[in-house]
Amino acid sequence: MKPPPFGYHAPRTLAEALDALAAAPAGKVLAGGQSLIPLLNMRLAAPPELVDINRVAELDTLHVGDGGVRVGALARHTRVERSAEAASVQPLLRRALRHVAHPVIRNRGTVVGSLAHADPAAELPAVLAVLGGTVEAASAGGGHRTIPAEAFFRGPLECALEPAEIAVAAFFPAAPPRTGTAFAETARRHGDYALSGVAAVVALDEDLRVSAARAGFLGIAATPLVLDLTGPAGPGGDWAAAAAHVREAIDPEADIHATAAYRRHLTGVLTERALRAAGADALRRN
Repeated sequence: MKPPPFGYHAPRTLAEALDALAAAPAGKVLAGGQSLIPLLNMRLAAPPELVDINRVAELDTLHVGDGGVRVGALARHTRVERSAEAASVQPLLRRALRHVAHPVIRNRGTVVGSLAHADPAAELPAVLAVLGGTVEAASAGGGHRTIPAEAFFRGPLECALEPAEIAVAAFFPAAPPRTGTAFAETARRHGDYALSGVAAVVALDEDLRVSAARAGFLGIAATPLVLDLTGPAGPGGDWAAAAAHVREAIDPEADIHATAAYRRHLTGVLTERALRAAGADALRRN
């Protein structure tokens, strides 16, 4: 299958890329292309212009600091996954990235591109949401804004970027002391989109009691769903009770891959598993 005709721009600076997109606001940005190219080839998308940012070296960045991990728009999944510094500051990134498709896809696909694609079954939107991360957007004329994860994802394959904006970076906050993370998902085959997935974060107080527990879910709602499970889990970490609360709180849909009842049950199982692992991880990080 072949894509429909489109104009093509290959800027070398961010300013050039923003100008090209401003001149064609209905155009699409091409970074890794692992989602956009199949959509074009199947003619599910037909943008009049493509702005290929792969030559914009200033977007190929990965900055790790005490506050968190800032991932530039051209940083590939594999680069972030293999970064020992990034994994040390925010381990959930590596744990989730290992579930993203296959190595050949991760070698080309980008973290920020996955977020902008806003697939509710993808791993990284759930990670950004449960961590309370942000996306930095830029537009022509020097305009920049920071969009919190809770406002960035608006629906299936729909994000808060304006037509002439480019997502230039994403920020994943660091894991504080005595805070553990875990990721669990189930797919029919490794690398397929998950039937359900859970990104869990558990924080302990000085007495090693649970002070906070939350989980981000993929594959069960139109956008990444985040639930505060501190109350259901209690200070002793009753992960089974937290999982039971999740089963009651979610409203998954049925499709050709799974019934709603199966997804609800599966999500509870994965929640208990992920919270237990995150609690153990928090003890190790004490």
